[in-house]
Amino acid sequence: MHLEIKDLRVHYGKIEAIKGISFNVNQGEIVTLIGANGAGKTTTLKTISGLRGVSSGSIIFDGQDISKMPAHERVNLGISQAPEGRGIFPGMTVLENLEMGKFHRKNRKNEMNEDLEMVYHLFPRLKERAFQDGGTLSGGEQQMLAIGRALMARPKVLLLDEPSMGLAPQMIANIFRIITEINKSQGVTILLVEQNAQQALQRAHRAYILETGNIVKTAPASDLLNDPAVREAYLGTGAH
Repeated sequence: MHLEIKDLRVHYGKIEAIKGISFNVNQGEIVTLIGANGAGKTTTLKTISGLRGVSSGSIIFDGQDISKMPAHERVNLGISQAPEGRGIFPGMTVLENLEMGKFHRKNRKNEMNEDLEMVYHLFPRLKERAFQDGGTLSGGEQQMLAIGRALMARPKVLLLDEPSMGLAPQMIANIFRIITEINKSQGVTILLVEQNAQQALQRAHRAYILETGNIVKTAPASDLLNDPAVREAYLGTGAH
């Protein structure tokens, strides 16, 4: 699995939100994009998953240019996203929400059961809540459900958009522990967008810093964690 972004530009009307960025994600990595609100992090993920159109540049996945490919076909290739704000179906049960994650797959019942057991192993709380409506879950449980639903598609690369947003510190730590387990135990490559730069850099292998649609710095995540300028800008008092 290899994901490569080349000279990507994305517009909202006349406003250029992404200004010719290039980066790559290799098999087995956790790569994080960090930056202030409005830097273009969510737009980048939406463009990779096919929810935003490309103005110019290309998205190469496993050697194939997918820049113009519809979103559902990208899921078939192995790109799955847990979106910002979770996007679960509040009137459907936890189990029904999880089943929606594999709607594109013509898979057998035993595969479905395997995937459910894998998600329930990662998120025991979801098994306890299987027949509750998604809308009755806490914020942390809804985040677990959004990630679990994305995993039901058996992704090669999982796009996570602000998984810690709005969660209590204990739940944030739990979510990041599970993200690491998904990467290590399940072998899923992860591209992570996260305001909590401290947690993101502690978990990631590499990081890119975005500012107003441009990549301004890239390095191993551990280097950025110890970089005084990065610490002041993203990890200091008031950073979250």
